[in-house]
Amino acid sequence: MPYHLFKCSESIPEREKHAVIKGEGEDLSDALPLGYLNTIPGTLSERGCAYCGAKHVIGTPMKDVIHLSHGPVGCTYDTWQTKRYISDNDNFQLKYTFATDMKEQHVVFGAEEQLRKSIKEAFAAFPDIKRMTIYQTCASALIGDDIEALANEIMDEMPDVDIFVCNSPGFGGPSQSGGHHKINIAWVNQKVGTVEPEIKSDYVINYVGEYNIQGDQEVMNDFFRRMGIQVLSTFTGNGSYDDLRGMHKAQLNVLECARSAEYICNELRVRYGIPRLDIDGFGFEPLSASLRKVATFFGIEDRAEAIISEETARWKPELEWYKARLQGKKVCLWPGGSKLWHWANAIHEEMGVEVVSVYTKFGHQGDMEKGISRCEVGALAIDDPNELEGMEAMETLKPDCIFTGKRPGEVAKKVRVPYLNAHAYHNGPWKGYEGWVRFARDIYDAVYSPIHELSLLDISKDEIPTDKGFVTRQMLSDVNLPAEVRDDPNLREYTGAIDSVARLREREYPEFVLTETGEADADASLKIGA
Repeated sequence: MPYHLFKCSESIPEREKHAVIKGEGEDLSDALPLGYLNTIPGTLSERGCAYCGAKHVIGTPMKDVIHLSHGPVGCTYDTWQTKRYISDNDNFQLKYTFATDMKEQHVVFGAEEQLRKSIKEAFAAFPDIKRMTIYQTCASALIGDDIEALANEIMDEMPDVDIFVCNSPGFGGPSQSGGHHKINIAWVNQKVGTVEPEIKSDYVINYVGEYNIQGDQEVMNDFFRRMGIQVLSTFTGNGSYDDLRGMHKAQLNVLECARSAEYICNELRVRYGIPRLDIDGFGFEPLSASLRKVATFFGIEDRAEAIISEETARWKPELEWYKARLQGKKVCLWPGGSKLWHWANAIHEEMGVEVVSVYTKFGHQGDMEKGISRCEVGALAIDDPNELEGMEAMETLKPDCIFTGKRPGEVAKKVRVPYLNAHAYHNGPWKGYEGWVRFARDIYDAVYSPIHELSLLDISKDEIPTDKGFVTRQMLSDVNLPAEVRDDPNLREYTGAIDSVARLREREYPEFVLTETGEADADASLKIGA
């Protein structure tokens, strides 16, 4: 597995060990790209900072909370237009964002009084919201404001409110991943165990590392509730502040994004003895295997099998319709830390696309190891790429589509490569059986966009065809399909609703009788241990 040095980075030879090409028959131990290290000066990294990781990734999806940044107002960027962590309380946490608006005078004379004033103003403006998180930024960290002491004073003055303080300034780690770690540990240190939750089922879980991007959490929550499982809390998408204070009472931590939230799972195991089970909500086979694992833990396998059979029968013909038309298309998988290994094999096996590159800006070597192991031979794996390296990779690999964030995505559009927003999605949710079909539909729409076809023409030099009329995506995708595939009556395009989440909020679920809480946990632990 040879290291790869981009031509644009020849003046920065240290970058060579941050990219590799997967070779035939090579062992992962031969070479892995370096990862989760301080950015090399001169590479113009596009990473998020540790404050960003704590607030914008982990903290903000909590729904019934005033999220206050103690710093300049610019630090509060990333709200509705860039983050799509929806919630079932009318998206309060996305509609409103708060900052103390620190100025130069506060840096010189201190900003604690500004913080005190901001806290009281925010609670007064939203009297129904009694919970708050305060995020330290670089500016407030450097001048040493004692946020915890002030928060305690406010809670003494206003006993009906509760405040969580996260000290994760932007310089607190090589990337946003450092902030993930800090807020995980801060939450379990400060808040877990301060509320005793009501137990309503024999089967109780925390759903951890799930951020409800366009409804992902609500899709998975639907499966758990149909199985009679109580989701005590979700860390943190669509999660309630007080529910998360009761995490210590769950029987099992079901972990989705290990890169952002394995820390709190590990702490809950050490402090409260709650086991951890890693799952994957993306793809028919990974999701089915995950539901079976959770069901096996509790001894309710028949409930999982009923859901798997129903959902597969409903949605598989639609997934196959897209797979037939995406076969062999080349994609670059350039999302966050864990999606590169959640998706790498599943999209190849279940949608027929070829993953020609994976990259991560904040993942660790473990993420890259799992991602590379699930890629095809020849895939280019890159740690912490900059814009020029991304453009060189697109020019070399010539992908049909890339899955990435908004900033590199907009660059891709300028060089006429379609992209899907892998962070916030285009038309999600993408988890669940229906969600996976929606993801395939979005890939199909991007790859076969007639508008994109027009963008490939350069009107300054190309000959513009005048003998072609109106075309549709299906005219482009089906032109070379065999007739037996094109006309297969068993396959069909996506038939779901534009909004696939709203109906879940109105759904009625079977009632399961609560017997003796705790026995199910003990029995299941024995099964897993065996």
